[in-house]
Amino acid sequence: MARKDNAASAANPGRLKQIALTYKMTSKADPKIGLVIAAVGIVTFGVFLAIGFLIGHPVYLGILGFLLAFLAMAIIFGRRAERAAFGQMEGQPGAAAAVLDNVGKGWTTTPAVAMNRNQDVVHRAVGKAGIVLIGEGNPNRVKTLLAAEKKKMARIVIDVPVNDFIVGNDEGQIPLKKLRTTMLKLPRTLTGPQVTATNDRLRALGDLMSNMPLPKGPMPKGMRMPRGGQKG
Repeated sequence: MARKDNAASAANPGRLKQIALTYKMTSKADPKIGLVIAAVGIVTFGVFLAIGFLIGHPVYLGILGFLLAFLAMAIIFGRRAERAAFGQMEGQPGAAAAVLDNVGKGWTTTPAVAMNRNQDVVHRAVGKAGIVLIGEGNPNRVKTLLAAEKKKMARIVIDVPVNDFIVGNDEGQIPLKKLRTTMLKLPRTLTGPQVTATNDRLRALGDLMSNMPLPKGPMPKGMRMPRGGQKG
């Protein structure tokens, strides 16, 4: 019991410190967050306390109002902190990969499966909804990357649905803050074993591409390609 109490007491300062750090970071992007949270708590508590006086049970309704006010404040704080975090990440390279890491259980994410010299990038996530490719960067160049990645995967994963999205705020794109909810709303078409098999195939594809025996350095003078290679 003593060890559990010590562990709990050690964890509480860490949680409080994390909450304080989150509040500090959020307040930079959302200066009114303190006033909003306080207003939500006061209004919620005041409404329940007033109802308590009207029905003759101010103590019970006051306690209930205090608990619900604390819950409402936590919910509002979480939502505004999340919104501020997305606002700070939006437009930054790799922002979509950070969102994919927090999609939830059942998803396996692989960041930067494709990239070009302009740092346009494609990330991949695999779950019961199939394969999801997420593109970041210039839309025209990202579409080319997505098409190339689909073509590469088509040789191994034929019977798995593939969805692709481009992160952005223009027409036909998915805002960063809606990426997670959009993925979670996709219909689930694969079973657990099928997801595992798909991940294994894609992992093997990556190994195959990385282990392909390509010659290093310039080709020696006078060396010719074999005729079979020319026909292919």
